[in-house]
Amino acid sequence: MNDIIQFFVSFFTISIARYFIIAGIAFLLVYVLFARAMRKNKIQQKKASASDFRREILHSFSSNIIMIFVAIPFMLTPIKRYTLLYSNINDYGIFYLLASVAIALIIHDTYFYWMHRLLHHRRIFRYTHLLHHKSTNPSPWASYAFSMFEAFTEGLILPILLFMLPMHPISISLFVTAAFIINVYGHLGYEIAPKWFRKSFLFQILNTSVHHNLHHSKFKGNYGLYFRIWDRIMKTENPQYVAYYDQIQEQRFGSNAISLTLQMNNISELSSNTEKETIEGSRAISDRKRSA
Repeated sequence: MNDIIQFFVSFFTISIARYFIIAGIAFLLVYVLFARAMRKNKIQQKKASASDFRREILHSFSSNIIMIFVAIPFMLTPIKRYTLLYSNINDYGIFYLLASVAIALIIHDTYFYWMHRLLHHRRIFRYTHLLHHKSTNPSPWASYAFSMFEAFTEGLILPILLFMLPMHPISISLFVTAAFIINVYGHLGYEIAPKWFRKSFLFQILNTSVHHNLHHSKFKGNYGLYFRIWDRIMKTENPQYVAYYDQIQEQRFGSNAISLTLQMNNISELSSNTEKETIEGSRAISDRKRSA
């Protein structure tokens, strides 16, 4: 019993510290220190209230407690021996330890997508997920603002991973931290992706703050956590997402941010047409010479 109490106290302290440090730094930078400089990055122009922040922090606090209780049976009880949790790094090596974090994020994204869609079922939504959607204009504090049931389902990802994937406590810690950082970015309320991201192949794969913010404001579509893949496969991505992202892009960088890609496509098309015209012209000249 003492082990369980010590585990809970230490993990709760770490979890709450992680929440306030990561979400707090994001909030301080974007909402306080650089609020004026970041105004062009704001996705929704309306402002969240102090009462919204208090509600988000309160429920994030309770969610941390529930998720730790979900983890306890698989970390401290005899059930642990049936999991793939290991303690010696040399059993799999450093490379696998780091790779397992990336694999865990991929598994988590799949689990989250389908769990998230289930929570949006009209018969259970008001009991399971409505609380999180009270943040129609989310802030970093909303990252863990779940109902008790949703916090339980969110916490289930750890035992799922432990039965699917050999994981070291360090890789679990890295996974949880990486997942939370991405979660905070999704709930930031501001788009901070670099300008080049829109034109890269990564835009076709990774979610953005705009992507998840659109989910909060529209309540439907964009169910993925880290990636766009499941939303695109299942055709649940908001059809206005790309246009909305481009609107924010233009707001941040000016119209050139959008038109540059179009210009490059036009230049490529023009070059192709010019090459065809040159070839056709050469053929016409050759034909004339033969006929002469």
